[in-house]
Amino acid sequence: MSGELTQREKWMYGVGDIGFSLTTTILGAYFAIFLTDVVGLRPGIAAVAVFIGKSWDYINDPLFGHISDRTRTRWGRRRPYLLFGALPLALTFTMLWWRPSLENPIALAGYYSLAYLLYEAAATILYMPYFALTPELTSDYDERTSLTSYRMFFSILGSLLSFTLPLMIVGSFAPENAGRVFLMGLFFGFLAAAPMLVVFFGTEERDVYIELDKPTLWQSLKAAWDNRPFRYSLAIFLATWISVDVLQSMLLFFIKYVVRRESQNDVIMATIFVVAIFALPIWNWVSKRWSKRWAYIYGIAFWAVVQMVLITVNPQTSLWVILFLCTLAGVGVAAAHVLPWAILPDAIEWDEYQTGKRHEGMFYSLTTLTRKIASSVAIPLVLLLLEFTGYQPNVSQQPSQALLGIRLVIGPLPALLLAVGIFFAYKYPLDREHFTQIVKELKLRRAKQE
Repeated sequence: MSGELTQREKWMYGVGDIGFSLTTTILGAYFAIFLTDVVGLRPGIAAVAVFIGKSWDYINDPLFGHISDRTRTRWGRRRPYLLFGALPLALTFTMLWWRPSLENPIALAGYYSLAYLLYEAAATILYMPYFALTPELTSDYDERTSLTSYRMFFSILGSLLSFTLPLMIVGSFAPENAGRVFLMGLFFGFLAAAPMLVVFFGTEERDVYIELDKPTLWQSLKAAWDNRPFRYSLAIFLATWISVDVLQSMLLFFIKYVVRRESQNDVIMATIFVVAIFALPIWNWVSKRWSKRWAYIYGIAFWAVVQMVLITVNPQTSLWVILFLCTLAGVGVAAAHVLPWAILPDAIEWDEYQTGKRHEGMFYSLTTLTRKIASSVAIPLVLLLLEFTGYQPNVSQQPSQALLGIRLVIGPLPALLLAVGIFFAYKYPLDREHFTQIVKELKLRRAKQE
């Protein structure tokens, strides 16, 4: 399994990401507008609930990543968590979409903070081992991009379903539809849990990694800090996915209040993600022809330009023009999904080459942790921006300042973040030739130890 994977292995592993995509995309797209327009919380109070809920992961992620690295069972280091973590994910995700019979805004904020905290803990038990499987299934430079492309097919498919099916169930995010929102959460919670069982039964961990010594917590943290390719790939990942998080949280606000096409949400969203699915092979081909980092630079620069153009649309803009821009955005969204995730695993071999140990769980936990820390600040700040600019829930016409604030979050802010990612991709120190040489050296080293 160190080289080329079979189609079946790629599909069985990749399908797991549809579960994470469903839950994270639904949360990113609808939770803010659920708290403001259904529950009735002011954006500032909703921001506090989201921040408190996400803050638990500051401890949760690195702790569980370390536990995953040290786990040894007959099923491997990672897979047992996929089996036993599926049900808690479904139940805690459902909790997030229940509107309790409370009227006090502080009490409501407390409930959603707790529900968010429990959901994030349950999600960590699943996605940390799942992500850490990528470098353990193959050590080939291009096969990792291919494997990630399969995974991102399901990730983007999950995003497509997340931006269309919930709206069919809920209709409009308004107080009278609170029951429909709960049913939506229940349905997607259990739907997201099912693929974890497919990954458990459809993948197999390599004995060579199970037999490695268990690293200490300090060794894992130090290995991450000393790993220069990891630090750069982390910056690339972080800049890209904070942009995605910010855009997801504001896209419905943009469509509902700036473009004023809420009834056509499903068509607009479907265009972006259907195009992204078909664009995945493009970036797989580009990364093989040049390299992952140059593919990232081209794709993300293209997407940043499209986002800046998108903010010029208004209620008078033709739907066909909007869909054309969404088509272009979909090409960039595909690059954002596959390339940062494909770059990250290569730092694992660099780590093993330097330290003699592998710390996949810690590396991936720090990756998701930094994203969550940034997201736990960025998303509340976006909500506070709405508060500052005078956003009013469920009104037909928002103040001009609020509309300007939404435009800033859709265009200039993500474009700036993407520019940061491009800078670190340009400076990324681990190219194809260097990585291939490291893999060869590691194979020779392991052969001598047998």
